[in-house]
Amino acid sequence: MDKKPVKAHLMMASIIVGCLLLVSVVIVKSRPRLPNESEATQFETRCGWLSNPTPANVWLYDRNGEWIIGVQGGYQAKGDWGPEFNPRQWVLTNVGNYGYGCACLRLRVNKVTREVLEIKSSRERPLAACRRDRSLKKWKFK
Repeated sequence: MDKKPVKAHLMMASIIVGCLLLVSVVIVKSRPRLPNESEATQFETRCGWLSNPTPANVWLYDRNGEWIIGVQGGYQAKGDWGPEFNPRQWVLTNVGNYGYGCACLRLRVNKVTREVLEIKSSRERPLAACRRDRSLKKWKFK
């Protein structure tokens, strides 16, 4: 019995299997992302203006843009969004305790939807820290 046809057959089968594996890897790696797919990050610290102008409406404005923490009647991030601000470090802009302050939050965000997914912790910063930060000048908080 001649072993050459068997070896050639095995070699051809190995090449076909290898090519199929390579094509599978390329397809999986090059799969386009859908627009609504999560681009969630690990926990990170973001600092900037924390705005709470009305009930359940909360945003963080940092050097990278606006991050949605909560929208009245809609989206709300997990976790406690705000530190206990010293009254001198919280600017009242509306009836009650609504306004803005400077803060750092340890959070996870979705970079596609710009939503804060979860807040691990938050801390107050002096208003002067945000006022001095040139990257925050584009926001109207003075």
